[in-house]
Amino acid sequence: MKFVDEYRDPELCLRLADEIRRIVTEPRTIMEVCGGQTHGLLCHGIDEQLEGAVRLIHGPGCPVCVTPTEEIDVAIELALRPGVTLASFGDMLRVPGSRESLLQARARGGEVRLVYSPLDAVTLARTAPDREVVFFAVGFETTSPATALAVQQAHDLGLENFSLLVAHVRVLPAMEAIMQADDCGVEGFLAAGHVCTVDGFNAYHGFVERHRVPVVVTGFEPADLLVGIRECVRQIEAGLPAVTNCYERCVRSDGNEHARQIVADTFEVCDQAWRGLGVVSEGGLRLRDRWAAFDARRRFSRRDVLPLLPNRCRSGEVLTGRLRPTECECFGVECTPEVPLGAPMVSSEGACAAYFRYGRTAEGKIR
Repeated sequence: MKFVDEYRDPELCLRLADEIRRIVTEPRTIMEVCGGQTHGLLCHGIDEQLEGAVRLIHGPGCPVCVTPTEEIDVAIELALRPGVTLASFGDMLRVPGSRESLLQARARGGEVRLVYSPLDAVTLARTAPDREVVFFAVGFETTSPATALAVQQAHDLGLENFSLLVAHVRVLPAMEAIMQADDCGVEGFLAAGHVCTVDGFNAYHGFVERHRVPVVVTGFEPADLLVGIRECVRQIEAGLPAVTNCYERCVRSDGNEHARQIVADTFEVCDQAWRGLGVVSEGGLRLRDRWAAFDARRRFSRRDVLPLLPNRCRSGEVLTGRLRPTECECFGVECTPEVPLGAPMVSSEGACAAYFRYGRTAEGKIR
């Protein structure tokens, strides 16, 4: 199958891994930003193939994982209100809030519906005019165009019972926050290909100039990832950091102009709380004033949310690359996909879920 099989050729991948080993003069540390890349790296054993040459650490590249507990508690509180239906993607339903998940809230009477796109939530609102439908809008730049389109469609349909609880986040400001940390050891980044498909990569040039680290746009197949890693270590070894697009079949420098425009028309940049990073300057999106009627935070009066309870989940350290999932004492013992302590073990893009799924132990090997 074109653009799949050719990027999974074992001989090509082994040659790329050998090239990477020949290039490095000492172990290099690279962060892949996207959770989909994390799963690809572990699924194909690339982390093991490059052991001793490249240390791959996992960034905050899972939007479900970086949504803070407080946001989930607000969603749960809305779901438990009479006459309100809370719609969300499947991964969000099982992420623990401070006391329960949306799935547990549904079990005790909350109206929580799983949807596959924001437009599904619009359809819910259209077919149930007697209920307030709130879509829990979570995601990076990849999913924000679909959310923007849902708002505009709801407006065109004259729906007065549809609103958004917006928790959209932006990748580049999170990378800035990671680089500004005192204990940051990242020498280069693999940028998320699907995010760049929407936003392009022009904005990364300033980031590279400020922090003197390479940013390489990659896809998700094993050859994509290895080509990206090869380019990243080549730049590190040469001391010539740059922005490089190694995902040319999908990504253009300016991204998707139509998608970017619909997002700009609907949202504005704001400071945003991230799990593990705290409040990130310009790290999120909120609805513009002209769309205020669709903002659930403005539509519903805020009720007191119970204070957060202590949680042994170390997701903040995992999401910022300071801790491998298998280094957490709860990994695979108290925390499993069936009974997760935190979001990275729940989400299909979570780093902890990837380590568990692909059988990594505390030593990083396959069980």
